[in-house]
Amino acid sequence: MTPDQAETAAEAPVPVEPHEAATPTPTRIEPRAMLKRLQSESPAFRDCKPLALKIDTSILARFADFDRKNLRIALRMHTASTKYLKAVERGGERFDLDGKAAGEVTQEQREHAATLLKERFAAVAKQQREKREADEAERRRDEKLKQLVSKFGR
Repeated sequence: MTPDQAETAAEAPVPVEPHEAATPTPTRIEPRAMLKRLQSESPAFRDCKPLALKIDTSILARFADFDRKNLRIALRMHTASTKYLKAVERGGERFDLDGKAAGEVTQEQREHAATLLKERFAAVAKQQREKREADEAERRRDEKLKQLVSKFGR
C-alpha cells in the first residue's frame, strides 16, 4: 500500500452493518418519576382523588414518553397508597387527568378499599404488638440476668 493509498483509505467511510448501527433507544422513565410528573400536571393525582377507570390509556395518549409497563407500576404504587384508598373508601366521583368528573365509585369498590385498609391497619398493629412483646421479653430477660449476677456474682 502506497502512502497515497493509505491516506485515501483512512478518509474513506467505513461501511456499518445494519445491526451495528447506533439506534437511539428511548430512555425509560422510572415509575416514581412518572408519579411525580403526574402529580405536578394533574389535579386528580395531586389531590389523590379516585381516578377514572381506564385512565392509563389517556395518560399514555397525553404523555408519549411514558411506557406501559412502568406506567402500570406507577399506577399500582399510587392506587395502593393509604391516602388513595381512603379517598376511594369515602366514595363519590372519579376524576380524569384534568380533574373533571368521570364516573362514580361503586359500593363494591368502596368496600374493597375499606377491606384493604382494615387489613393494612391490622398488619401494622400486629407488628407493633409483636415488637412491644419482644421488647418486654428482652427487658424481663435482662432483669433476670441482673438478678442472677447479683445473687451469684462475686
